[in-house]
Amino acid sequence: MKNILVPLGLSEKSVDIARLQYAIDFAKELGGTVYAVQVFRELPRSGSLPSVNETLKDISASGIEEKFTEVDKKGVDVIALPLESDLLEAIPEFNLKHSIDLIVLGSESDNVNNPYFLGETSGSLVKKTEIPVLIIPENYSFRPISKILMAIKSGVVKKQGSLVPVKEILSTFEAEIKLLQIKTADFLPEDLEFHKDLAELISSYKSSENATLFQGVLEHLNENNPDLLCVFRRKRGFFGKLWEENKILKKDFESRIPLLVLKGAN
Repeated sequence: MKNILVPLGLSEKSVDIARLQYAIDFAKELGGTVYAVQVFRELPRSGSLPSVNETLKDISASGIEEKFTEVDKKGVDVIALPLESDLLEAIPEFNLKHSIDLIVLGSESDNVNNPYFLGETSGSLVKKTEIPVLIIPENYSFRPISKILMAIKSGVVKKQGSLVPVKEILSTFEAEIKLLQIKTADFLPEDLEFHKDLAELISSYKSSENATLFQGVLEHLNENNPDLLCVFRRKRGFFGKLWEENKILKKDFESRIPLLVLKGAN
């Protein structure tokens, strides 16, 4: 995970800075580069001069760099990246040129009056991008990752490279991973088959019968006390249904520790 992208401007400034600092601390451990992204809106070409849009780009870059003054870069390359147009369109286009390995997003405020775990833009990025996403709770400070809890319904992993982020984290932090397989009502016999790469990564295995994957996760989180929760974004199953909508309600899903969402496994 050499190229880490952090969208800014989706939260309050203090939350943006805390998340950017987490990404920098994380990148330092992995030897990566952080791209801090903020979108600016170009004026219509028919009614503006190119120089005006260049000025808007410069203003956006200055706004990003101003936030850099409030973080400790720790020797990490942190690059201000103003992007044109819509974030959901700009990130995939930038990814084609620079091969982004990870997007770091933030969950919504933990204020009890805020019903959402992910807002519209963050939820859309998780749903639509093929890039792995790391979701950080509000104002969560970086700490080394020693224990990972991976929650799955199926052990089948078809997409090439899906497990690369987990492999890098395990190698970098000398961590261990516990696999929790949740057997729900629609559990199939083939779900018991485990991809060879996945089987080689896990330190221990446990299964649980629950109505949903999230219920199984809640039941075992305190018992395992992990530093990182890891899930797949699948087309079939709880998380597939969860991300049918862009916004995600806390009553449907919430995590108080960093959540790594790997690209679809089937």
